[in-house]
Amino acid sequence: MSGIEIGYVVLIVALLIFLFPRAKYWLSNSPKAEGGDWQAFLLPIALIIAFVGGLMWLVSR
Repeated sequence: MSGIEIGYVVLIVALLIFLFPRAKYWLSNSPKAEGGDWQAFLLPIALIIAFVGGLMWLVSR
């Protein structure tokens, strides 16, 4: 392995070591989902999918 590959491995391991406790904290202290949360999530996703589909349709013409 070259020096750059070893450096990448060290950075990824350090990222995991520092990120794991924070992610565990975020998951345990996050707000609980309510009734309208799924609709607020799905509407922008549906609009993005429609936009990308429209772009693909325009390109394929």
